[in-house]
Amino acid sequence: MKGTRVTVWPAAALAAGMLASGCALLACGEPASAPAAKTKSAPAAAAPAQQATAPDSAALRERASAVLGPLADEAPNPDNPITREKIALGRMLYYDPRLSKNHDISCNSCHQLDNHGVDSEPTSPGHKGQRGVRNSPTVYNAAFHIAQFWDGRAADVEEQAKGPVLNPVEMAMPSEAAVVAVLKSIPGYAPLFAAAFPKQEDPISYDNMARAIGAFERRLSTPSRFDAFLEGQDEALSEQEIAGLETFLEVGCPSCHNGPLVGGNLYQKLGLIKPYETDDAGRFAVTGNEADRQVFKVPSLRNVEKTGPWFHDGSKTDLDDAIRTMAEHQLGRELTNQQLRSLRVFLASLSGEVDGEYIAQPELPPSGPDTPAPDPS
Repeated sequence: MKGTRVTVWPAAALAAGMLASGCALLACGEPASAPAAKTKSAPAAAAPAQQATAPDSAALRERASAVLGPLADEAPNPDNPITREKIALGRMLYYDPRLSKNHDISCNSCHQLDNHGVDSEPTSPGHKGQRGVRNSPTVYNAAFHIAQFWDGRAADVEEQAKGPVLNPVEMAMPSEAAVVAVLKSIPGYAPLFAAAFPKQEDPISYDNMARAIGAFERRLSTPSRFDAFLEGQDEALSEQEIAGLETFLEVGCPSCHNGPLVGGNLYQKLGLIKPYETDDAGRFAVTGNEADRQVFKVPSLRNVEKTGPWFHDGSKTDLDDAIRTMAEHQLGRELTNQQLRSLRVFLASLSGEVDGEYIAQPELPPSGPDTPAPDPS
């Protein structure tokens, strides 16, 4: 059995690969044992179609490896070492709706682990049915991203976990102290926090809540048949999917969608070549830099076929339309029907496997006599 695979993506190699190939769709506790290596051979590839000239698999693999790369099993954070105790606690907190004001919304409400990490809504319903202005991206593989949220305002998944809980449109808790009071009122959480953070005198804290959720999310990795291909298994992809990979490289998609996530590691202006109409200022709202207006984090294309609707506002409900729009506005290209079909076939190979046991909803500790009641106000 393999140990945990951790990919460190070399910047020099990535830069060289981008030039060669040159699209934004838009602490303590016992260390956790390494996750079982995820099978990359997976199901049989889609039935091959007739190809005029089949691409050379070895040469294409070399080209693809220069700008993409296999996905690791976990995204480590030296400031938040992953332990079994943190994962167990984080899994419970991820599913616990008592972290919301009305006890009706959890992390899983918008990032459903049994639905490829999304809720399939353009924007997600929050407290009292309010909706934000941006689409909720998938939580799968999110820990590998350069930053969190569409505008990159959170550095990592630990920081991200703190945001929605206090957002009045989302989970609407009034303060960090109110969240900690809820957690301390649930008797079953005390030993779990103590086990996850054993050297701390008062382990139930808002930061530790986020650290536990982050540790759990850092193993939400979904390797696919594409990774098996990159690692040398020609049979992992069909001839049609291999041809689709060649199309992906040739039309220039890796200029934005690169690295092991096939995206997620840089920011790009939406409407880079041809202006794109949107009222969302993007990263400008975070930095105040005019150059960041309509700039967003490039989304990962991992599981993209399963995580619609697409774009920062969830405005694209058809993946073909999303692909054509990105080619037009980001690359200045009008795709042929054959190129579009070829890209769609390749993107399907990026849909990965989910560990059902790892994401299974746990039994939550019961509320105590002092646990606040749901507050719909």
